[in-house]
Amino acid sequence: MPRSLETSPTQTARPRSAQEKKPAADRRIRDMVPEDKENFLSMVRMFYQSPAVESAVDEQHFETTFHAALSHSPYIRILMLEDRGQLVGYAQLSFTYSNEAGGMAVLIEELYISRACRGRGMGHAFFSFLEKEYPDVKRFRLEVHSDNVRAIRLYRSLGYSTLRYKQMIRDR
Repeated sequence: MPRSLETSPTQTARPRSAQEKKPAADRRIRDMVPEDKENFLSMVRMFYQSPAVESAVDEQHFETTFHAALSHSPYIRILMLEDRGQLVGYAQLSFTYSNEAGGMAVLIEELYISRACRGRGMGHAFFSFLEKEYPDVKRFRLEVHSDNVRAIRLYRSLGYSTLRYKQMIRDR
Protein backbone atom coordinates (compact mmCIF):
# COMPACT_ATOMS: atom_id res chain seq x y z
CA MET A 1 0.00 0.00 0.00
CA PRO A 2 1.56 3.37 -0.98
CA ARG A 3 2.37 5.66 1.93
CA SER A 4 2.52 9.02 0.17
CA LEU A 5 1.11 10.60 -2.91
CA GLU A 6 2.30 13.60 -4.79
CA THR A 7 -0.61 14.95 -6.76
CA SER A 8 -0.31 16.02 -10.34
CA PRO A 9 -2.29 18.65 -12.22
CA THR A 10 -4.37 15.92 -13.88
CA GLN A 11 -5.65 14.79 -10.47
CA THR A 12 -7.29 18.11 -9.65
CA ALA A 13 -11.00 17.52 -9.12
CA ARG A 14 -12.15 21.01 -10.09
CA PRO A 15 -10.90 23.97 -12.08
CA ARG A 16 -8.58 26.31 -10.26
CA SER A 17 -9.87 29.75 -9.38
CA ALA A 18 -7.65 32.81 -9.53
CA GLN A 19 -6.99 32.28 -5.81
CA GLU A 20 -5.67 28.74 -6.43
CA LYS A 21 -2.34 29.43 -8.08
CA LYS A 22 -0.35 26.64 -6.44
CA PRO A 23 0.27 23.70 -8.77
CA ALA A 24 -1.15 20.43 -7.43
CA ALA A 25 2.27 18.83 -7.93
CA ASP A 26 3.48 20.89 -4.96
CA ARG A 27 1.12 19.01 -2.62
CA ARG A 28 2.13 15.86 -0.80
CA ILE A 29 0.28 13.61 1.62
CA ARG A 30 2.37 11.23 3.68
CA ASP A 31 2.42 9.23 6.87
CA MET A 32 3.45 10.99 10.04
CA VAL A 33 7.02 10.32 11.22
CA PRO A 34 8.63 10.92 14.64
CA GLU A 35 10.15 14.20 13.44
CA ASP A 36 6.63 15.60 12.94
CA LYS A 37 5.85 15.51 16.67
CA GLU A 38 6.01 19.23 17.51
CA ASN A 39 4.24 20.31 14.33
CA PHE A 40 1.58 17.65 14.79
CA LEU A 41 0.95 18.58 18.42
CA SER A 42 0.75 22.26 17.50
CA MET A 43 -1.82 21.60 14.76
CA VAL A 44 -3.85 19.30 17.02
CA ARG A 45 -4.00 22.06 19.65
CA MET A 46 -5.25 24.50 17.00
CA PHE A 47 -7.87 21.99 15.85
CA TYR A 48 -9.11 21.42 19.40
CA GLN A 49 -9.32 25.16 20.06
CA SER A 50 -11.46 25.68 16.97
CA PRO A 51 -15.26 25.81 16.70
CA ALA A 52 -15.11 22.30 15.16
CA VAL A 53 -14.78 20.85 18.67
CA GLU A 54 -17.51 21.21 21.27
CA SER A 55 -15.75 19.95 24.39
CA ALA A 56 -12.37 20.25 26.04
CA VAL A 57 -9.91 17.41 25.52
CA ASP A 58 -7.07 16.46 27.83
CA GLU A 59 -3.87 17.36 25.96
CA GLN A 60 -2.28 14.12 27.15
CA HIS A 61 -4.55 12.40 24.62
CA PHE A 62 -2.63 14.17 21.83
CA GLU A 63 0.64 12.51 22.92
CA THR A 64 -1.10 9.15 23.29
CA THR A 65 -2.54 9.48 19.77
CA PHE A 66 0.86 10.45 18.36
CA HIS A 67 2.50 7.36 19.84
CA ALA A 68 -0.38 5.06 18.84
CA ALA A 69 -0.07 6.17 15.22
CA LEU A 70 3.68 5.58 15.20
CA SER A 71 3.24 2.10 16.70
CA HIS A 72 1.68 0.93 13.42
CA SER A 73 -1.62 0.10 15.09
CA PRO A 74 -4.15 -1.28 12.58
CA TYR A 75 -6.77 1.09 14.03
CA ILE A 76 -5.16 4.49 13.44
CA ARG A 77 -3.22 6.32 10.76
CA ILE A 78 -2.13 9.94 10.78
CA LEU A 79 -1.34 11.65 7.50
CA MET A 80 0.58 14.89 7.15
CA LEU A 81 -0.47 17.35 4.46
CA GLU A 82 2.29 19.36 2.79
CA ASP A 83 2.21 22.25 0.38
CA ARG A 84 5.49 23.33 -1.22
CA GLY A 85 7.42 21.42 1.42
CA GLN A 86 5.60 23.04 4.36
CA LEU A 87 3.30 21.17 6.72
CA VAL A 88 -0.15 22.71 6.38
CA GLY A 89 -2.39 20.11 7.99
CA TYR A 90 -3.02 16.61 9.14
CA ALA A 91 -5.69 13.94 9.04
CA GLN A 92 -6.41 11.22 11.57
CA LEU A 93 -8.03 8.08 10.22
CA SER A 94 -9.57 5.16 12.08
CA PHE A 95 -10.61 1.84 10.59
CA THR A 96 -13.60 -0.37 11.29
CA TYR A 97 -15.99 -2.84 9.70
CA SER A 98 -19.49 -1.68 8.82
CA ASN A 99 -22.30 -4.18 8.46
CA GLU A 100 -24.48 -1.37 7.13
CA ALA A 101 -21.98 -0.60 4.36
CA GLY A 102 -21.07 -4.25 3.80
CA GLY A 103 -17.36 -3.95 4.40
CA MET A 104 -14.49 -1.88 5.68
CA ALA A 105 -15.02 1.74 6.61
CA VAL A 106 -12.54 4.55 7.06
CA LEU A 107 -13.48 7.14 9.64
CA ILE A 108 -11.96 10.54 9.02
CA GLU A 109 -11.70 11.39 12.70
CA GLU A 110 -9.93 14.71 12.23
CA LEU A 111 -9.01 16.82 9.24
CA TYR A 112 -7.14 20.03 9.91
CA ILE A 113 -5.90 22.38 7.21
CA SER A 114 -4.23 25.64 8.26
CA ARG A 115 -6.33 28.73 7.74
CA ALA A 116 -3.87 30.08 5.14
CA CYS A 117 -4.32 26.99 2.95
CA ARG A 118 -8.08 26.59 3.14
CA GLY A 119 -9.92 26.97 -0.14
CA ARG A 120 -6.82 26.23 -2.22
CA GLY A 121 -7.39 22.61 -3.16
CA MET A 122 -5.73 20.77 -0.27
CA GLY A 123 -9.06 19.27 0.81
CA HIS A 124 -9.66 17.96 -2.70
CA ALA A 125 -6.12 16.59 -2.81
CA PHE A 126 -6.67 14.81 0.51
CA PHE A 127 -9.93 13.16 -0.57
CA SER A 128 -8.42 12.18 -3.92
CA PHE A 129 -5.59 10.53 -1.98
CA LEU A 130 -8.10 8.61 0.16
CA GLU A 131 -9.95 7.28 -2.88
CA LYS A 132 -6.70 6.02 -4.42
CA GLU A 133 -5.23 4.74 -1.15
CA TYR A 134 -8.31 2.73 -0.16
CA PRO A 135 -10.01 1.56 -3.37
CA ASP A 136 -11.79 -1.38 -1.69
CA VAL A 137 -13.23 0.51 1.27
CA LYS A 138 -17.03 0.48 1.24
CA ARG A 139 -17.57 3.71 3.19
CA PHE A 140 -15.76 6.86 4.17
CA ARG A 141 -17.33 8.58 7.13
CA LEU A 142 -16.67 11.90 8.81
CA GLU A 143 -18.15 14.39 11.23
CA VAL A 144 -18.54 18.07 10.54
CA HIS A 145 -19.90 20.85 12.71
CA SER A 146 -23.14 22.25 11.31
CA ASP A 147 -21.63 25.76 11.29
CA ASN A 148 -18.75 24.72 9.02
CA VAL A 149 -20.53 25.63 5.80
CA ARG A 150 -17.41 25.62 3.58
CA ALA A 151 -16.43 22.10 4.67
CA ILE A 152 -19.99 20.84 4.21
CA ARG A 153 -20.05 22.29 0.71
CA LEU A 154 -16.76 20.52 -0.09
CA TYR A 155 -17.95 17.18 1.30
CA ARG A 156 -21.23 17.34 -0.60
CA SER A 157 -19.41 18.20 -3.82
CA LEU A 158 -17.41 15.00 -3.29
CA GLY A 159 -20.56 12.88 -2.89
CA TYR A 160 -20.88 12.78 0.90
CA SER A 161 -24.39 12.89 2.31
CA THR A 162 -25.81 13.76 5.70
CA LEU A 163 -26.92 10.94 7.96
CA ARG A 164 -30.01 11.43 10.06
CA TYR A 165 -28.44 9.64 13.00
CA LYS A 166 -27.55 11.45 16.18
CA GLN A 167 -24.15 10.53 17.50
CA MET A 168 -23.96 9.53 21.14
CA ILE A 169 -20.89 8.83 23.25
CA ARG A 170 -20.05 7.45 26.64
CA ASP A 171 -16.50 8.24 27.74
CA ARG A 172 -14.73 6.02 30.23
